[in-house]
Order: sequence, then C-alpha cells, then structure tokens
Amino acid sequence: MCAYKPEGMDLKGKTFLVTGGGSGLGAATGILFREAQANIVIADVNDAAGEDVASELGGVFVHTDVSDQKSVQQAVNVALEQYGVIHGAINCAGLGIASKVIGKQGPHALERFQKVIDVNLVGTFNVIRLVAAAMIDTEPDGDGERGVFINTASVAAFDGQIGQAAYSASKGGIVGMTLPIAREFSKYGIRVVSIAPGIFDTPMLGQLSDDVRRSLGAQVPFPKRLGQPREFAALARHIVENRMINGEVIRLDGAIRMAPQ
Repeated sequence: MCAYKPEGMDLKGKTFLVTGGGSGLGAATGILFREAQANIVIADVNDAAGEDVASELGGVFVHTDVSDQKSVQQAVNVALEQYGVIHGAINCAGLGIASKVIGKQGPHALERFQKVIDVNLVGTFNVIRLVAAAMIDTEPDGDGERGVFINTASVAAFDGQIGQAAYSASKGGIVGMTLPIAREFSKYGIRVVSIAPGIFDTPMLGQLSDDVRRSLGAQVPFPKRLGQPREFAALARHIVENRMINGEVIRLDGAIRMAPQ
C-alpha cells in the first residue's frame, strides 16, 4: 500500500487571489489553503469582512470590485508586490437576485439583470484574464504547470428555478467559458476548472429563518443538509492538487436537482 501523494501543485508557498474571500465559500477556501501554507490575497468589496479574514490568515486584503478592470489590476499588483508571483485565483465573488421576467411590477428590471451578469460572469472573466497575464511568464514547476483557476458556477446553470433568469444566465456563462479557456491556457500550463455548488450554508442564505434553511437542506437527497463552505474549499484544494482535473465543471450538490420553483 502506498500513501496518497498529490499529483499536482503543492500549495505550500504558492500565491492565490481569492475573490469574495471575506465570507462564505471564498473565506473557507482562503482558510483551508492557508492551512496548507499557501499565500492568500483576499479580494472583496466588503472591507470589514475582508480585512478580518486576511488578518486571521496573516494574508493581505485588497478592496476589489471584480467587474472593474482597474480594481482587479490593483489586486493583482498587490499580490505581485507582496509575494513576487501569483499562481492562480479562486473566483467566489458573486451576487444573486430573485425576479421573474414578468412580475407583479412589470418586466424584469434590465439594470438588475446586467448587474448580476457584470459581477458573476464578467467579473469572473475579468479576474481570469488579468491574473493569467501576470502568470504566463512565471517559471513553471517540474511538470510544466504555472497555476490554476477555480471558478464558482452553480447548479442553477443546469436547473435554474423560476425567478433565476439572471443568476442562471451568469452561472451558465461561467460553465460555457470553462473549457475554451482551459484549452487556450493549456500551452501555458494553466488549468481552469469550475465548481457548481448546490444549496450551501453561506451568507446568501443567512437571511432566511432556521425553518426555511432546514427545509432547503431536506431537499438534498444525501446528505440531507445544506452544504458547508469547507466542503467547497476541500474540493478546491483537491483540484489544485490533482493535475488531471482540467476544463471541467464539477457539481457539488448532494445529488439535488432543483424543482421549477
């Protein structure tokens, strides 16, 4: 019997930008990666939350609007100034709204739809393109790998519910661009993978009552509970450490398939 040995990037000493890192999935991933001795740059629009997580990790916080080019470039610059190199990004920044295309107040507000696309989809692409530009000239490891991008899609990309047109479109876009970017970046030794979480216990659900949260968890075939952010983080770490995972979208959902509403 042989002990398990990761066949991919060793997180120790590697530098990752974590967007949405002030809470939820991003914070859990930053914490787990830091436990593996990675360098973490927390990028978030919530200064207080982002600074708290960065302080806990002994990392760096940068106020970052992922949909803004200058803001993301500043985060990349800080990562390079602090650590000299960057090995990838974990894209967890995002928002969701619930709105029917035709509701009681009339048609879906176009600006709300655009906002969700700008943050969730355009923001993810913005981070990938700017971080990748800083990665491609770095020295690869012995297997030719320079780094990894992990994006956050959603099961809503596949079975979105009524009222999720904007959110599902944004997450479907992340699913759709995963493979073509992975193929393009293969010549640089950079992998691109997306995780599609189901119903997770994040601040987005924190506004709901305990009864509603239990009801949501009971809809999951197994385990019958909400997903925990650390479970997302554990998969993200495995992706980094398993080099054959590339160009893929992985559902992390307890086998749930969302009902229409």
